[in-house]
Amino acid sequence: MAASVEVMKNQSTEVLEAAVTSVFQPGKLAVEVIQVDHNAAPTPPLPILVATPKDAGTYPVAMLLHGFCLQNHFYEQVLKHIASFGFIMVAPQFHISMISIGDTEDIAAAAKVTDWLPEGLPSVLPKGVEPNLSKIALAGHSRGGHTAFSLALGHGKTNLKFSALIGLDPVAGKGKSSQLPPKILTYNPSSFDMAMPVLVIGTGLGEEKKNIFFPACAPKGVNHRDFYSECKPPCYYFVTKDYGHLDMLDDDAPKFMTCLCKDGNNCKDIMRRTVAGIMVAFLKTVLNEEDGDLSVILKDPGLAPTILDPVEHRLE
Repeated sequence: MAASVEVMKNQSTEVLEAAVTSVFQPGKLAVEVIQVDHNAAPTPPLPILVATPKDAGTYPVAMLLHGFCLQNHFYEQVLKHIASFGFIMVAPQFHISMISIGDTEDIAAAAKVTDWLPEGLPSVLPKGVEPNLSKIALAGHSRGGHTAFSLALGHGKTNLKFSALIGLDPVAGKGKSSQLPPKILTYNPSSFDMAMPVLVIGTGLGEEKKNIFFPACAPKGVNHRDFYSECKPPCYYFVTKDYGHLDMLDDDAPKFMTCLCKDGNNCKDIMRRTVAGIMVAFLKTVLNEEDGDLSVILKDPGLAPTILDPVEHRLE
């Protein structure tokens, strides 16, 4: 009898692990990608890329803010992966400037896009697809991570309330003594005043220089380590050890951009699936109250397609 119970436990564990690893593969829902621009009514404050399930239903919403001098469509594979699990992904396109003097303009623009969602988003979605804006997550990559955290910290005002926050290799400036305004890092643990769960995904190579001519893309003192340190529980932290700052972008992102950052030697699709899978697991936990995937990844990070180290979380 004891042997039978042990076999059942092993089978149950195998089934659970198999279910979890499925978040690192595209979900079952068909996805449509929609370009929303000045032709839409109501007109969005910025051009927006939407990745949405095609199947009729009501889905939570997550907004992804792109990195410095990048384009929203560079993240299309990540957006589609997450949408295939039943989330409506919204990615605004900020105005591009090579001069980084502060984040005030992008924070204000992200707030305006957020306030456009209740009226504007339903008008562009496929028939039968509805957004659940009582459950909305905010995410940002690189400088977009700084924008997202700044907005969540109240540096921009919105009519909607965010339920969760995600930083994808967030960067707050060139260094500890040269933070991007607004200066949100205080270097006091658990100092961020945000009443929501937070996920921070960092890269192991982001703080390394590509060569002697270019600085690190995610410098020490203003990167994922510092953002996670200042988060209050519940917060989660994963670092893709063997990948770089821009390795989550689509393969067709211009080489003159991606060559500026130290990159991993492995397939970038593995990085994209890892980042998207962790985001799916987190969003399922905080927006859908389905914590099985995230719990098992925390217990056994080896289930991910690439090495996650470190892996941490604080719940209280």
